[in-house]
Amino acid sequence: MEHYPLLKMLHMLPGILLLIGVPVHLFMLWKAQRSGDAAVLQRKLKRTRLISLPVLGLLALSLPVTGMVLVDMVGWPLSQTWLLASSLLFVVLMLVGLLLAGRLGAWQALNGAPAPKRLLGFCAVYAGLILLLLLVIMGLMGAKPA
Repeated sequence: MEHYPLLKMLHMLPGILLLIGVPVHLFMLWKAQRSGDAAVLQRKLKRTRLISLPVLGLLALSLPVTGMVLVDMVGWPLSQTWLLASSLLFVVLMLVGLLLAGRLGAWQALNGAPAPKRLLGFCAVYAGLILLLLLVIMGLMGAKPA
């Protein structure tokens, strides 16, 4: 139990980084698209797909692991409603993240051609859904028993 505060911080940090990282990357891609330079957009898109998305995915995957360790340390049963609901929402979160990665892959497959306006709109919808799911999961974690 002496490592509980450290583990709790290691559990909160990825959530905060996800809440900041998703809109920052969406803004970065939007700004690159608005500049009109296809080379800059492709470079930002490639960097986002090869570096940022895997890092954000690993951060997201660390949340259930550290969360389960925290729940086990406190001794709560794993059948708690808030825990089951957040686990289901996390599965939806990962599916939406994979859809976003696929949409960015389709965008990058255009090989320098200007991206259609709808693709950035789809990415914004996916990113907004990811943020909403993260906030709902964090709300469930905040509503857990003390």
